[in-house]
Amino acid sequence: MVDVITENLDLWSAAMLNKSTAGRGTSDKQTAYGIKKLRDLILELAVLGKLVSQDPNDIPARELLKEIESEKQGFIKAGKFKAPKTTLDIDPNKLPYILPIGWEWIRLGNCSQIERGGSPRPIEAYLTNDVDGLNWIKIGDTQKGCKFITSTREKIKKEGLVKTRMVYPGDFLLTNSMSFGRPYISMIEGCIHDGWLRIHPPALLDKDYLYNLLQSPYVTRFFAKAAAGAVVQNLNADKVRELLIALPPFEEQKRIAAKVDELMALCDQLEQQQTDNIAAHQTLVQTLLDTLTQAADGWEFEQAWSRIADHFDTLFTTETSIDQLKQTLLQLAVMGKLVPQDSSDEPAIDLLRRITSERIQSTKQGKGRQEIDLPSIDEEETPYKLPNGWEWVRLGQIINISSGDGLTSTMMNSAGDIPVYGGNGVTGYHDKANVTTPTLVIGRVGYYCGSVHITPESAWVTDNAFVTTFSKNNIYLNFLNWLLKGTNLKENENATAQPVISGRKVYPIVVGLPPKNEQHRIVAKLDELMTLCDTLKSHIAAAQTTQLQIADAIVEQAVA
Repeated sequence: MVDVITENLDLWSAAMLNKSTAGRGTSDKQTAYGIKKLRDLILELAVLGKLVSQDPNDIPARELLKEIESEKQGFIKAGKFKAPKTTLDIDPNKLPYILPIGWEWIRLGNCSQIERGGSPRPIEAYLTNDVDGLNWIKIGDTQKGCKFITSTREKIKKEGLVKTRMVYPGDFLLTNSMSFGRPYISMIEGCIHDGWLRIHPPALLDKDYLYNLLQSPYVTRFFAKAAAGAVVQNLNADKVRELLIALPPFEEQKRIAAKVDELMALCDQLEQQQTDNIAAHQTLVQTLLDTLTQAADGWEFEQAWSRIADHFDTLFTTETSIDQLKQTLLQLAVMGKLVPQDSSDEPAIDLLRRITSERIQSTKQGKGRQEIDLPSIDEEETPYKLPNGWEWVRLGQIINISSGDGLTSTMMNSAGDIPVYGGNGVTGYHDKANVTTPTLVIGRVGYYCGSVHITPESAWVTDNAFVTTFSKNNIYLNFLNWLLKGTNLKENENATAQPVISGRKVYPIVVGLPPKNEQHRIVAKLDELMTLCDTLKSHIAAAQTTQLQIADAIVEQAVA
């Protein structure tokens, strides 16, 4: 059965699941779905008795049950183990699956002491810096990916012991609230609060085997069902006592634990290789794409593109790499490198003169904003050389921005058909419109500040976004949309807990303005290439979905 694991390593590594892109940061957009499924499969096979072969020379588990019961009775007589109120019987007609020869079913509560922690209150009154204080074990003392608890940050006074629970090296601690059901092995003596369950297993239940068992999908499903129904899901000690576990011969327990460790180490290697490969791939793609934007002349650009084109099929194989390509295409567009120039086009300097004249006239008529004193553009502010016919301008020379209306969600008419635009695009619907032509809006506040959208003909724009106005005779709406998308407006947000951008920050931004005809050519080419990129992304997503389905199918077949 291990063959199903080792013979499909490429599949496990390739099956990636895209994460939600909500929230800041986009460097880690995928999770190793296949490797996670592989880890679950290893643990599932372990508790099913399918991970290692059985040895007929092993002492069968029914003999272990006798010794475990003898050990428990000895603890009860010594006062170290509370006698259970009732015996948890096992119905032979309700067993989860057929066990291998030599294995036995047993309730966890019939072989292990299971107790809930407790906390002296107020806890602040019991905390101490005394070296003789008792270790106060909290969830925060665990480390991600580590199964042992080796130290605590806090100690409590000894008099608090009557209100809490002692644990000892070798005891299992199980989280019983919030992220419930996570097992740890305590390597220290200390006290636990009521967010923990203490499990003291018998000597003939190998700790590594039990740890793997408690992490297995079989137990995870049991815990999820046991915790269901409450407003705050948590594990009840009595429910955990009912857990029916498969007990192999003791020697097989150790063989299973060793095999799990071996295969989990293989998973670690695969995951690290996957992480390294993804990082290297992203770096390679970005490095090659940067040669396009950094090309000094047409010859260098042709050489850079030739290198990319020769390896296109191997470079652009992930959604992240396609996003990198789309961003580069956008950069090339605003740099004047995406379409050829036409010497017959009216130069942008003439557009700028007309725009300036229109703005002055509009201000005189009281229809426009008061002119802002913008500094002249220094050479240091121009990061690259513009093509002939283009002109460096500040955004304040070509656009006006004003805040939308303060419409709140409670004021919206959910039955309306007019889309409402906030900082992140459509946020609801209304029965009224405050813009009646396609309008370019910029997110003004929050995570989405700096995002750019074009509304439909009728829309309502809230005060979470800026409404832009500009000379439509001289600037193409769709080009301005791409231009602002290619300008990192977020770099100009205020350094506050709630990001906000303002006209004072936006207007001084320097951008390149092309001739009007070239604006149209750029938009046509960008729309074409972005559509191709989206098509490629959809093919990649479909392939990923297939890989996930295959991984799921292999797991289902293996544990059937």
